[in-house]
This record gives sequence, C-alpha cells and structure tokens, in this order.
Amino acid sequence: MRAQRGLAPASEPMSTQWWRRRFLHRVPSCGRGQSKARGWGTGLGDTVGSRGPQACGRAEPASPLPYRRPKFLRGVSPAPWPDPYLDPQTRPRPVYCPAPDRSLPWNAGYAEVINAEKSEFNEDQAACGQLSIKHRELGDNEDQEWMILCQEEYVPGCYWALFDGHGGPAAAVIASNVLHSCLRAKLEDVVEGILAPQPPMHLSGCCICSSDPMFVEEKGIQAQDLVIGAIEKAFQECDTMIGQEMTATGQFGGCTALAILYLEGKLYVANAGDSRAILVQRDSMRALSSEFTPETERQRIQHLAFIHPRLLANEFTRLEFPRRLKSEDLGQKVLFRDYNMNGWGYKQVEKSDLKYPLVHGQGKQARLLGTLAVSRGLGDHQLKVLDSDINIKPFLLSIPEVTVVDLEQQEPQEDDVIIMATDGLWDVLSNEQVAQLTRIFLQDNRHDPNRFSELAKLLIHRTQGREDGIWEQSSAGNVLVSYDDISVFVIPLHHTHTKKK
Repeated sequence: MRAQRGLAPASEPMSTQWWRRRFLHRVPSCGRGQSKARGWGTGLGDTVGSRGPQACGRAEPASPLPYRRPKFLRGVSPAPWPDPYLDPQTRPRPVYCPAPDRSLPWNAGYAEVINAEKSEFNEDQAACGQLSIKHRELGDNEDQEWMILCQEEYVPGCYWALFDGHGGPAAAVIASNVLHSCLRAKLEDVVEGILAPQPPMHLSGCCICSSDPMFVEEKGIQAQDLVIGAIEKAFQECDTMIGQEMTATGQFGGCTALAILYLEGKLYVANAGDSRAILVQRDSMRALSSEFTPETERQRIQHLAFIHPRLLANEFTRLEFPRRLKSEDLGQKVLFRDYNMNGWGYKQVEKSDLKYPLVHGQGKQARLLGTLAVSRGLGDHQLKVLDSDINIKPFLLSIPEVTVVDLEQQEPQEDDVIIMATDGLWDVLSNEQVAQLTRIFLQDNRHDPNRFSELAKLLIHRTQGREDGIWEQSSAGNVLVSYDDISVFVIPLHHTHTKKK
C-alpha cells in the first residue's frame, strides 16, 4: 500500500507552535467586522475576522482555523431535488458525498448531512487518508553520523476518523486537522518495537538483563499493545493541543472522536464518546465500540467524586437515586447506589442527598453535572456548569477504548464492511437494522462502483423518516427521525488489506 503525500510524515516537530504555524492563518484585525459563531467564517474557506475594530492597536488572540467541510468534499454540491415544487418543510436535508472521481482509502464510502437548524454549522467533521510511519533500523552503537547515513523506510497505514462537535464546531475542526499527526508521531516513537518479532524491553535493542525477553513474554506484551498505547497517547496529546488552541483563539466547545487505524494487517478502532462502529458480515454483526456516556461510566465518575469531593463544590451529590429527591423524602429510606455498587441498596435520606445528582437521567437524557451528555471526548477545557465556577473537564476522559480486528484471521468476504457513524445515525437505527440494510443494499448493487457512498447516503436517508429521504414522520407518528448532524463512513474490507509475507 503506497503512502500518499496528503498525510505523509512531516519534518517539523509535533508541537503546538508548529501546528499553529501550519494550520492557523492570522488575518488583519482592522476594518473587519465580528464574524459569527465565536469567530467562525460563514462560508467554505472563509478566514475569520477579529473581535472588532476596537481591538486595533493591541495584541489580538490568534485567529481560529476557518470552518470548512472535509477536504474530500470540497467543491461538491448535493444532487438537485427531483421535484422542485416540493414543500420545503418536507424536503430532505441535502446529503453530501465525495465526487465519484475522488477516491477515498480502500474505496470507502462517505456521506453527511447537517442538522435540522439546531445550529448554523455542521458540527461533525471527518478525516481520512494514508499514514506513512517513518522507520529505520537501530545500530548497535548508534550515533548522529549513523543516523544521517541510515536509509529511511516507511510503514504504510490508513486512517479514518469522525469527530462530533458540541458547543460549536471548533474542537472538531482542530481534531480533524491534528489527530492524525499526533498519531503518526506516537507510532514513529515505537515503530521499531512494533516491527520486532517481540517488543524489546529496551527500544534501542540493548539487553541489560538476560531475562528481559522472558519478562516481556510473561506479561503477554505484543506489537498491538504498542499500537494501542500510541493511539491512547495521541488522543491525549490532541486533547492538550485543542485546549491550548482554544485558549489562544478564545473559543469553546468539545467533540467526540472515533478513529480507525489500519496497520500491519490489523484494524484498531478507537472511540472516545458516543459515536459507533460495527463490523457487518454476511451472517453476523459485531459491535466494535462502546458508547461512553455519564450513565455507562457512572461508577468511574462517582469514584472520582469520592476521591476528590471538592470537584462537586458542595453543589452536587455523587449518589444516584431513581429520581431527584425532594424535601418530603428526608428521613425516609430510599433506593440509591454509589461508586462501589452495581446493584441497588437503601439509605436514609439526609439533607445533602437533596442536592442535584452528579449523574442524572437515563439513556440519551443522562447528563454529567446537569450539562454534558458524553463522558469521553476531546476539548471542553473551558466548560463549566451553568452560572457557576464548577469545571466539568476533570470528570472527562480523552483516552479512547481500542478494539483490535485482525484481518488476516477474519479473511473478509466481498460484502464485509465496517460502518462508522456519529450518534445521529444510531439514535434512530439499531446495529441490527443498519446491518440488515447494509447486506440487502450491497447484494442488490454489487456492480455499482460507487455503492459504498450510496450505502452511506441510504443510511442517512433512513434517519430522515422515509426510504426516499423525505424528512417527515409517518401518519402513525411512530417513525423515528434524526435532527442531528450525521456523518457515515462505509469501509469495505475485501481485497483491501495487505497480507504479511
């Protein structure tokens, strides 16, 4: 698999300063009006304005990265409506796909739709491309001269990612531009260990203790563990960079992140948030990610509050109750559970139990500190509980859960695909429904060269209420409709992975 120039390794060090020089374009501050949505331009490729003419003559915050759609969608227009006289209220929201002549890695399909006027911008972002991991063999007595003379080689890989923003598009835009660079840098740090028959105790290859290989083997450490560690560190570095850039540009918000990396015959599915990926095969369906919400991570969040009660600022209770308690409940024994409980128990209600719960609600209505619907993601460094100084970031994790799929053991068949999408799709369609639609569509359109993008488009249309994409509910009112931004990748697995010789 040949590495392409788009995501090839850069010679610059991976740092916030380098990233700002490469991606952030400063613009003159005088004579330009204040732009919308916390400084985001309104059109594709627009640069952002200053905070207003009164700022002239003094230091300005760095200009944020302009709002744009993914690079592979640049210049793409949605197909015209079949019926120009269709009522705009029932007209489907436009679905965007890459142009047929613009191939994505592995001939993957992609489609997206903006929310139903929930916000001015599509807060989802997507990225994909080839990754080239710089590799060189280490010498026994490595020195600077040897490093210069050593011939560089590259380990090829592929990358797909979705970012679902909240509180504005800023964090998702930054993450889509920088996460792959963080990932490449972290992989290059350990690539020699990844390619070794067994990861060495010392990356340089030296052996301090003759039994070092035995200790590594006893721990069961494999090459894929180094890749997982690199992914985890890349997410954390990306989160740090988002915080620094958002502070520098005076912006707010966060995003979930779902990324898939292909390297050395394996797929690594990394998820931090509530987006989802599934593997669809002829006779089976497998979930490749878990959703991280305040409800699913209740015990971790409660345990953190137990260790650091100051984070609650005496305004919240860490305990969970079936409902919000009232003054009438004082002195009564009611159902509750704490961080160390999977089951439920009873406790006598005290005055402190009447505070707002740390985790409250159920399903999509579950909220952390009454504010956020996800418990993992990137950004949100400035997010506080409304009308308070209570920071939410300490309860959030940027570390993803990583699932490994060994393609050499899977032996993918012709219609085996991975569907990865933001939560707008999964709010309406279950894993099983998506799998069934996928199998039927791919079977019926086997000879269509654009069938994977067409499948992504079909899945989005199904979230809009009818098969043809018309955005309305049935007369019975029992058809679920998504009003959220939706982004979908369809990644085919057959004849696309590289077999090790």
